Amino acid sequence: MSGWWRDAVVYQVYVRSFADGNGDGDGDLAGVRARLAHLAWLGADAVWLTPFYPSPMADGGYDVADHCDVDPRFGTLSDFDDLLAHAHRLGLRVLVDVVPNHTSDRHPWFTEALASPGGPARDRYLFRDGRGPDGEEPPNDWESVFGGPAWTRVPDGQWYLHLFAPEQPDLNWRNPQVRADFRKVLAFWLDRGVDGFRIDVAHGVIKHPDLPDTGLREQISLLGRGELPYFDQDEVHEVYRDWRRLFDSYAGERIGVAEAWASTPQRLARYVRPDELHQAFNFALLEAPWSAAEFRSVVDSSLATTAEVGATTTWVLGNHDVQRPVTRYGGGAVGLRRARAAALFSFALPGSVYVHQGEELGLPEVLDLPDEARQDPIWERSGRTDPGRDGCRVPLPWNGDEPPFGFGASPATWLPQPPDWGALSVAAQRDRADSVLNTYRTALALRMEHPALGDGALRWLDAPQDVLVLRREPGFTCATNFGADPVRLDLPGHLLCRSDAVPTWTGELPGATTAWLAD
Repeated sequence: MSGWWRDAVVYQVYVRSFADGNGDGDGDLAGVRARLAHLAWLGADAVWLTPFYPSPMADGGYDVADHCDVDPRFGTLSDFDDLLAHAHRLGLRVLVDVVPNHTSDRHPWFTEALASPGGPARDRYLFRDGRGPDGEEPPNDWESVFGGPAWTRVPDGQWYLHLFAPEQPDLNWRNPQVRADFRKVLAFWLDRGVDGFRIDVAHGVIKHPDLPDTGLREQISLLGRGELPYFDQDEVHEVYRDWRRLFDSYAGERIGVAEAWASTPQRLARYVRPDELHQAFNFALLEAPWSAAEFRSVVDSSLATTAEVGATTTWVLGNHDVQRPVTRYGGGAVGLRRARAAALFSFALPGSVYVHQGEELGLPEVLDLPDEARQDPIWERSGRTDPGRDGCRVPLPWNGDEPPFGFGASPATWLPQPPDWGALSVAAQRDRADSVLNTYRTALALRMEHPALGDGALRWLDAPQDVLVLRREPGFTCATNFGADPVRLDLPGHLLCRSDAVPTWTGELPGATTAWLAD
């Protein structure tokens, strides 16, 4: 089956933390453009840009105040056009984030809604009367993903729904005007030449029409595990069938990628049926503990369910919302070794892979950010008990021995960088054959060149406990040792690469190591 996305390597750029082009300490579109050659050199096929739209930045730009412009802190529409043109010259496709579940409370649509009690503008959002005496209680028991209630009361007495921060009111996707306006937003960017969209909270745009109570506390714990009346409603697929028709009306295979959580792999696969979206992030591998049995279970269930709808699976080990793999897998040398092995394992699987910026450098989570530097709304809404997601969003080190490590001209970056990141910089790692960066580059080049890799099938070979060995035809074998001790394997072929960058193969696979072999 054709389709560039079926086995693409997509690199996630968190715009504010990638590169600073104007020296103000914030990453921006000019900075991204100046560093795109790194992504082409690395072996990416496409770039996903996080939101760069006008925003009060209550939630890192996912509170959008204008869907068809660029926030001045990130540049201008002209800067975006330059970035897009340069990416295309380098052979890179560009995906942009679209945020359909909610807007900023500063968006003109919401400003108009607040000013129009009982008017049609209010129906763009989910306003309801409260319960109890004088409507003083929220309309139901829904909880915000960021903690606390999902409802805020406005001066005229009604309440509005926000599944995230209060500054992010949820849109009413049962309103035809909302659907029509978002088609215009998509067309605006498609007309400029973008290759597709990453769809934020794709599972959330339709709520149960009755807005029923859940009867539950800690509702977010059910995300991806259980049913909630505000996520993954059946009618959501009407929206994406409509979007697919729009994408298909443009030349060049434009795509939609769902950030979707569903209660089962089968329900997740519905987002990538032939007449809906092209990809849905597979968070199951990201959530799997470091275990051969867990990784194999995720791979088997994921491949089986996507095959039923004719789609491929999208493998993800990290993004801007989760702790970095190095830290998640144990931290320090152990975590880094496991993260390298997990990356090569995922690159060998059928389907597409996403790389979050900095994974190719082996960056750890920054756990010791000063309290005053933290900006994620989770930090304040949790009563400063949950550090939030800032630790995986620290600006990248490009070169040099001290901050800002080539990120930009300003020594002060919007989140402070650890002073010892010089050895992890792009420049430092490009000069070391055994670096994480060069391991990624070698593996991604092999993935592009080897006829067995990318889209296709796999089969498992018998292997010792704590070891997974997968075979892909023609002539490729991937072996990963999830244990701590070395194992001896009788496998055919010669070494292509190893996650520990050792250039030889004697048949012994060390702990927390992946090896690729070719017949």
